[in-house]
Amino acid sequence: MTAKKVLYTAKVHTTGARDGGTSRSDDGRLDILHSLPGSKGSGTNPEQLFAAGWSACFDGALGLAARALKVELPADVAIDAEVDLCLEGDAYFLRARLNVSLPGLERHVALALIERAHQTCPYSKAVRGNIDVVLNLA
Repeated sequence: MTAKKVLYTAKVHTTGARDGGTSRSDDGRLDILHSLPGSKGSGTNPEQLFAAGWSACFDGALGLAARALKVELPADVAIDAEVDLCLEGDAYFLRARLNVSLPGLERHVALALIERAHQTCPYSKAVRGNIDVVLNLA
C-alpha cells in the first residue's frame, strides 16, 4: 500500500529483548524497560504496549465513527484491550479482545460504532486476517 501522505513516523531504538531490554523513542517521551510477560520484573512487555496503542487508536476511531453517524459519544467511553501471547507447538501467535464500553447508547448504535471503528482503525487494519480478534460491547 502506497501512502499519499505520511502523518507521523514513530522512531524507537530497542536493545535487548523481552527480559531486561530497553526501548527509547527519539524524542525521549518513551523510555521503558522490558520484562517477560507475567514476570515480577519492573518493565512492560510488547503485548501490553500493543494493547495500549490499539485501544487508544480504537478510541479515536470511535470518535470518527460517531461524527460520521451523527452520534454523540458518551463522556465515559472505555476500552479494555486484552492481547494474548499464545503458543502452539513451537509457534508463537497473538489473539486479542477489545471490550468496548459505550454507556447510555442503544445496543444497535453502539455495535454500529464499534464495527465502523474496527474498519477504520489502523491497528485493526494491521491485524485483520492475521490474528483472531473479538470485539465485545461491555
